[in-house]
Amino acid sequence: MASTSDILIDGFGRIRENVHAAVDGLSEEQLTFRPEGTGNSIAWLVWHLTRVQDDHVAEVAGTKQAWLDDGWAGRFGLPFEESATGYGFAQRDVGEVVVGAEQLTGYFDAVHERTVRYLSRLHDADLDRIVDDRWDPPVTLAVRLVSVLDDDAQHVGQAAYVRGLLPD
Repeated sequence: MASTSDILIDGFGRIRENVHAAVDGLSEEQLTFRPEGTGNSIAWLVWHLTRVQDDHVAEVAGTKQAWLDDGWAGRFGLPFEESATGYGFAQRDVGEVVVGAEQLTGYFDAVHERTVRYLSRLHDADLDRIVDDRWDPPVTLAVRLVSVLDDDAQHVGQAAYVRGLLPD
């Protein structure tokens, strides 16, 4: 019988597969293509979903983010606060995420590795721990992890859709 940890690891593993399918083999120009000139690019979508996973999982794990700890913020060189995750960004901000496929998947893989390491240590009893009491009802670890997984799935699906729109 699979544990909750195993199921979460499988779910995040599917995100990894889909991120690579959406990004691998694309040029920087393709990664920054924006539908209708104002839509979200693959580069922004993957950067954003990775930043959210990095930020949220590091917080519940009590660890540092790969973005800061492993120097990804410096490698990307984006004109945002280092703490930015893309939440609430304006259209002009989306266009500032200009990076190559290796950078995107490198950062994603570093975050994925940290996420799996954390999830592999989880026990079912851990999932009821309150991780955010700013909400009513307070957010449990289980709810936060499923929320991150859901957000990642939506954004990687959007990235796959944009890949299908790329001009020939």
